[in-house]
Amino acid sequence: MSISIPSREEIGKILKKSKRIAVVGLSDQPERTSYMVSQAMQDAGYEIIPVNPTIKEALGVKAVGSLKEIDGHIDIVNVFRRSEHLLPVAEEFLEIDADVFWAQLGLVNEDAYHLLKNKGYTVIMDRCIKVEHALTK
Repeated sequence: MSISIPSREEIGKILKKSKRIAVVGLSDQPERTSYMVSQAMQDAGYEIIPVNPTIKEALGVKAVGSLKEIDGHIDIVNVFRRSEHLLPVAEEFLEIDADVFWAQLGLVNEDAYHLLKNKGYTVIMDRCIKVEHALTK
């Protein structure tokens, strides 16, 4: 088994139409990659929703403990959790109103990928959302 992600052109279209990004594993520490990437996306005009039960807020936004605590539609769920944690996040993703499951650079989980692809969702893995945004502006 393997994964296949959308083309750069398709990723660009996803990013252009998206507005709300829930970031699972977003840290409140500015030196962490999740913070820097999310801050860049927030600066680019996206609404960032921190999803991390261990922090109170990040980037000036109150954090929620899980995806299920978010009101309203989510365009992208961007995940900063180790690959072995992607399947539980994918399972929770299925319980909310979201369009795209995005695992950051270096993160791949075939079980999570196939679970979501088989249900018709767009899945992006092993790509940095900040880099893709910069390359597809």
